[in-house]
Amino acid sequence: MGYFARLKNFIGQCKRVMVVANKPDIEEFKASAKISAIGIAIIGVVGFAIFMLVQIIGGL
Repeated sequence: MGYFARLKNFIGQCKRVMVVANKPDIEEFKASAKISAIGIAIIGVVGFAIFMLVQIIGGL
């Protein structure tokens, strides 16, 4: 498959995605933001717990 054929195929796929994609409404956006915030908070708590565990074990 030549360069231009691959490029044309890629552009066609991009167009198909843009046709299917839609802007989320405000409720969907709020739900996504809440889920992301909860995930970031969980990762932060786990990281802090590991940090504290290492500090306690290192102090022994």
